[in-house]
Amino acid sequence: MVYRVNGREVSDGMTPQAQATGRVARRRQATLAEIRATVRRLLNKGGPPAVTINAVAREMGMSGPAVYRYYASHDELVEAVIADFYDELTEAIVAARDAQPADAHGARLLAACRAMRGWATTHSTEFTWMFASPAPPFDERGDDSPRRRSGQAFERVFFDLIVDVWAVAPFPVPGPADLPLALREQLARYADETGGLLPPEAMHVFLSGWIKLYGLLCMEVLRQLDFARIDLEPVFEECLRDLCATHGLTYEPPVR
Repeated sequence: MVYRVNGREVSDGMTPQAQATGRVARRRQATLAEIRATVRRLLNKGGPPAVTINAVAREMGMSGPAVYRYYASHDELVEAVIADFYDELTEAIVAARDAQPADAHGARLLAACRAMRGWATTHSTEFTWMFASPAPPFDERGDDSPRRRSGQAFERVFFDLIVDVWAVAPFPVPGPADLPLALREQLARYADETGGLLPPEAMHVFLSGWIKLYGLLCMEVLRQLDFARIDLEPVFEECLRDLCATHGLTYEPPVR
């Protein structure tokens, strides 16, 4: 396409066909985003049962078959929306982490953990859909699954924080003989898959802390402790205090 700028003809190097293709691609991306936003509204309004292809189509003034031109199945649509949720959660965690100095490893870990809880408790419907809905088996979804890629990016934030701590000041770990053989083998495999940045024994410490923290958060968001009728923030902070002690970091309470 040729334009006139200050009396001179300039070209953007794109043919009319290429420009038309670009417009179609942009419209498609806009529609894909609108479909996912509609799913989120339906989810928050009526829960997972409200999210059907036909319901999405009605909300958007489309036909069911028209939606299938963008997402081939209900499962594919769910996976795409969950990937969006992971991305949003990861963005919140990274922003909180990066608001702390690069060498303040304890402050960065605490900020990331608190940001995760903050997002999860204010987006309980989304969080529940992310973590309570089963993902397809690994060999069926493959490494190119949007949900898997976004989930790995989320997990990597916390893993990298612990790797940074280990690189500066290795924390106490159990000896190889203190771990059951089957567990050692699994940890060694996972350590290899993540680039060998943590030895298996350090990976055990990291995963043990993550399981406790994540398990508590899931119980809170899924309201599994409502019978006790207690505020779980102090319990979460106690878990963070233990996490810091395990990794040789200084615990600082949240600023009120």
